[in-house]
Amino acid sequence: MKLILACLTVLFISFSASAQHPGDAMPNAIFYNVDNSQFSTYSIPSGKQSMIIFFDATCGHCQKVVAQISKRTKELSKVNIYLVSQDEYRSIDYFMTNFGKPLIGQKNVKVVQDRDHVFIMAFRPKQYPAVYLYGPDKKLKFTSSSDKDVNKFFKLINP
Repeated sequence: MKLILACLTVLFISFSASAQHPGDAMPNAIFYNVDNSQFSTYSIPSGKQSMIIFFDATCGHCQKVVAQISKRTKELSKVNIYLVSQDEYRSIDYFMTNFGKPLIGQKNVKVVQDRDHVFIMAFRPKQYPAVYLYGPDKKLKFTSSSDKDVNKFFKLINP
């Protein structure tokens, strides 16, 4: 019963909250690395663009977006990429191996788990996938949930 109430509360808040708008500062949130150590968005360095991708391992649109992005890793060398999921790490690993394999092991790519379910409250995504591009000043430049907008991200990254 508590789980259902918690889920309904999160859904209500996520539907009633407005989405982030360009110019908004990057929210502070804590996620977890595979070794259970904490990773905070506060530790994301300024001075370099950052792309944050919120995904669900079973989401077909998420799989398509990450597959499209991973085919263009050379164009992403000057961008920090953070992939965030509420899934268990075994599902995250499966997702990355099958849809984001070229991203695995890249120095500018970090995959983290949102096991405390704070992403939705902090970033207010509309749906999966939610992709956010932040400028070097950690201000939001562009966000989208559409696989049709992947090229827009690349145009903003490499003007």
